[in-house]
Amino acid sequence: MFELRKLPFDPKANAVVSEETCSYHHGKHHQTYVNNLNNLIQGTEFEGASLFDILTKSSGGVFNNAAQVYNHDFYWDCIAKKSQMSDELKARLEKDIPNFKEEFLKAATTLFGSGWAWLVFDPSSKKLEIVQTSNAKTPVSDGKVPLLVVDVWEHAYYIDNFNARPKYLETFYENINWEFVSQAYEWAQKEGLGSVEFYTKELHK
Repeated sequence: MFELRKLPFDPKANAVVSEETCSYHHGKHHQTYVNNLNNLIQGTEFEGASLFDILTKSSGGVFNNAAQVYNHDFYWDCIAKKSQMSDELKARLEKDIPNFKEEFLKAATTLFGSGWAWLVFDPSSKKLEIVQTSNAKTPVSDGKVPLLVVDVWEHAYYIDNFNARPKYLETFYENINWEFVSQAYEWAQKEGLGSVEFYTKELHK
């Protein structure tokens, strides 16, 4: 049985999301995905499987809920604290995506409906990319390793910012946990998708 991860920050003191948003977004939405996943895998081939195996081998409702568990797990770490990116990641971003802030915020702002905007590492090309995914989809399904994600489902920002997605995104960008993103990049280069498997197993042992 999977359990809801604990927030990696104090919800009373986070710069991106309020305590009230956390109570709904983490305590209700994220919890519901965990509950749904547990219910859906009972008596199936995925009962007892790791989250990574479910994420990479399932489809339909099982995949949607597993992906949303993972997507949210990763999002919380990306806003856990404001920190600095490594020199290595900075140099790589300047090479692969010179106007990263502008392009990332554009991808997050223009995504129609519900979904996610990601910075990913492509193990095949060894390059960084910005990716949009709708609803529950995750870049892991395409063999790409997530490094950074912002949630642009309305429930992620409506309590704090109403319908002002751009305002939420600016606040998000100014408070990214670049230390976490830099570590994800370091591991992505070494382990590829294996780094995603390691991450999920650390949270869902």
